[in-house]
Amino acid sequence: RCCGVYDMVDKDAHYLMCKGGVYYFTRHVPNDLQQHYQKPRIVMCLKTRSKNGALKASHALSSKLDDFWLQMRISHMEVPAAELLISGQPIETFTSCATKLSDALEKYCRLKGINRSKQFFLSANRNIGYVIKHLGNRPIDAYSSSDAAAFRDWLTSRNLSSASIRRIFSTVRAVITLTIQEDGIKCGNAFAKTFLPNDARPKRASISPEDIKRVQKICLDMADERRLLVALISDTGMRLSEGLGLIWDDIHLYHEHPHISLMPHPWRSLKTDGSKRLIPLVGAAHEAVKIMHRQRSTPFLFNSYTDATSCNGNSCSAALNKWLKHYVPDAVIHSFRHSFRDRLRNAGVQSEMIDQLGGWSNQSVGQRYGDGFDLRTLQKAL
Repeated sequence: RCCGVYDMVDKDAHYLMCKGGVYYFTRHVPNDLQQHYQKPRIVMCLKTRSKNGALKASHALSSKLDDFWLQMRISHMEVPAAELLISGQPIETFTSCATKLSDALEKYCRLKGINRSKQFFLSANRNIGYVIKHLGNRPIDAYSSSDAAAFRDWLTSRNLSSASIRRIFSTVRAVITLTIQEDGIKCGNAFAKTFLPNDARPKRASISPEDIKRVQKICLDMADERRLLVALISDTGMRLSEGLGLIWDDIHLYHEHPHISLMPHPWRSLKTDGSKRLIPLVGAAHEAVKIMHRQRSTPFLFNSYTDATSCNGNSCSAALNKWLKHYVPDAVIHSFRHSFRDRLRNAGVQSEMIDQLGGWSNQSVGQRYGDGFDLRTLQKAL
């Protein structure tokens, strides 16, 4: 039939419809393949007013689509009898033109690694290396959701915590998603929706004010590099890596309001954009900086762990956590950051100011307006 509006699809006409006397091929994309298409229905103008010609074209297009869809379904199926392979590794069942995972990693590091620390590249290479070790270096559209689930189970069998598994999956997802977007690949991310269970671990406790004062006194009495770092963190709420990466140009000791101007450096990036901030120096943190200033010999505050190329937070964290357990058995260095927030809460400091002092993410759009609290107000709160 020919008319001025779309007719309902006539199954006997082999997926044809007519608009304005011109025939169109239209066919619904099967539900299991819609993830590969931008729309759930294919509509193509056949550029003919002849029904016989349209029928022939429709039959040819439909047959070609059926073959193509069959190939797509087979390509995403598990390899039959894969467990019988001598190598134990499945053989790719189709030839893919998609980017391989190792190349996707290279692209990710090249695009996302600008001004990032050495740790960013180490983590990315390690986490993608886990996938390649267990599943092989395949094109990114050759991984299935069952592969992702098997990868999760493999990580779990290595006694990794849920937090570690989540970090690994976060990297894998980011690498694949970036390549899909950059290369215009029509495929899903097999690792995007993998179920990741939570650990039933107790929440990390804060350190009591009494224990903080006791540890601070010990640190200022010992006055070596590690202990002065603990004192600095205890009254600033900084993350360990934030403190380790400081240089003397970040310290404004003789300002009207002594403070730290925390910013990213080539040897140490910051966790988020909001982590760049001004932190007043008060209490044990102020005393620790004054002691270090008298002893300064390099541009770095903590030159045993930091130089112009890297900041070795893992080594420092392990050493300090071991030392701290002698005085506060259930605590780790990061517990000072938890306590920092609790102490500010108990002093009646409003949450927006607490977020600014600790470099925590904004909770509302309004918090991004203006320049935030000034140094005098922040120092008074601390």
